[in-house]
Amino acid sequence: MTPVCGVDEAGRGPLAGPVFAAAVILDPANPIAGLADSKTLSARRRELLAVEIRGRAAAWAVACASVEEIDALNILRASLLAMRRAVEALAITPGEVLVDGLHRPPLSLPVRAIVRGDATVAEIAAASILAKVGRDAEMLVLHGRHPQYGFNQHKGYPTAAHLLALKEHGVSIVHRRSFAPVRLLLVPRDEPVARRV
Repeated sequence: MTPVCGVDEAGRGPLAGPVFAAAVILDPANPIAGLADSKTLSARRRELLAVEIRGRAAAWAVACASVEEIDALNILRASLLAMRRAVEALAITPGEVLVDGLHRPPLSLPVRAIVRGDATVAEIAAASILAKVGRDAEMLVLHGRHPQYGFNQHKGYPTAAHLLALKEHGVSIVHRRSFAPVRLLLVPRDEPVARRV
């Protein structure tokens, strides 16, 4: 039977850090119980399932697109780039790639986009878990380098605490300059206030 690969991303909405993607080919002989959309699982449950996926899947890979690539390409294209990198890094070439959402990464393989695939397709659910766990781990690394922003708490998402930290400490090298809340803080202070609001 031709292997099917599930793909999902994590981190399209945050103001900082890379966007991650994962690709997973499950092993029918090694089923994993409890796979679900990563957003519906606790952090602890995601961590436990990620260990199971990495140990029992037929093949898996995690990749990312950098903040610089996000700013150069836009977040959608950067997400698709991360997805492509994850699929191309798999040790097994899948016969079909199933992607969560509406958009398909550019690949030389058959690709099918499935809306809410992370809730209905086990391979995509597994990919969503690995992508989220991988990105959260990266945000903890970035927190160690830039503790003033609180990345360990909000993982770069535009919470009130994050927006306040941005105003207090300015924009770091790991913030996405193309995202409006960050971009507005980069406008020179001597420009008219109307341009900065």
